[in-house]
Amino acid sequence: MYHKRLFLRELHGGSPMPVHALLPHRALVAVRGPDRVGFLQGLVSNDVGRAKNGTAIWTAFLTPQGKFLHEFFVFSCPDEAGEDVLWLECETLRRGDLIQRLSKYKLRSKVAIDPDDSLVAGVTWDEQPVGTEGALTRVSGGVMYVDPRLAAAGRRWALPKDAVGRIWAGVPVGSPQDYDAHRMSLGLPDGSRDMEVEKALLLENGFEELRGVDYGKGCYIGQELTARTHFRALIKKRLLPVKVSGIAPPPGSDLTTREGADAGEMRSAIGDWGLALVRLDAWRKAPDGVLTAANGVKLIPAVPDWMRLPEEKT
Repeated sequence: MYHKRLFLRELHGGSPMPVHALLPHRALVAVRGPDRVGFLQGLVSNDVGRAKNGTAIWTAFLTPQGKFLHEFFVFSCPDEAGEDVLWLECETLRRGDLIQRLSKYKLRSKVAIDPDDSLVAGVTWDEQPVGTEGALTRVSGGVMYVDPRLAAAGRRWALPKDAVGRIWAGVPVGSPQDYDAHRMSLGLPDGSRDMEVEKALLLENGFEELRGVDYGKGCYIGQELTARTHFRALIKKRLLPVKVSGIAPPPGSDLTTREGADAGEMRSAIGDWGLALVRLDAWRKAPDGVLTAANGVKLIPAVPDWMRLPEEKT
């Protein structure tokens, strides 16, 4: 697949050229009320107080057993009525499930949790550096913020739909698939496309290095397993970007080494890039470092600069 962002790079001599795209597979939830910060703080893996104080964060909501349910970005911004709101940018198709699960914990908390489509989610990437991870700017009834996981991922934004074209006038329009190719090359997961619901572990999917977990924030649902995995160094698998040679296998496809050892499974893919949950021991023992899917396609895992893998056993 030939992506517009690659064409623009070639057109400008290989130099980065900013591209922006709406992300219709991402949508917003508004959390209102005086207890909104304390309510979320006891539920998610990151420090929500940072979002209240003007820094965007990335976080996860887990099962009581510490398995992945939802990931989302959190930022603070007034709504159309001027009321301070905590906004969650989550998966569109699973937004109702997120609201339902969060609402079970409301009890007597003074919060309201509602879908809100007054803002649309999007991203701009391949810009010159515009700040550190999570740096947030309010603009035209919405916000822009440097991706709190990794600045190289670009700036995410939540804006009124009619403001998008005005703000990004002159910046080429890309597609969600163009952005997928970019984030996959960086090794960044995107919700349930890359993390299996009620099975995935945060630390297998980069949440520690990508600033999605705060070990000093206090208790939250699923904290025990996440902390134990961290302190006992129990990580045996990692979500890695893979260079695909051929047609990418479908998500969930088993991957093996040349010798036939189980080496993990495929997650999402676009064009020449994909993400795979790789068994580190099997991959490290593979003489050529190449993994194979059942359809015969070869995949070469890569370790991004931001990622810290456990030391290889001798």
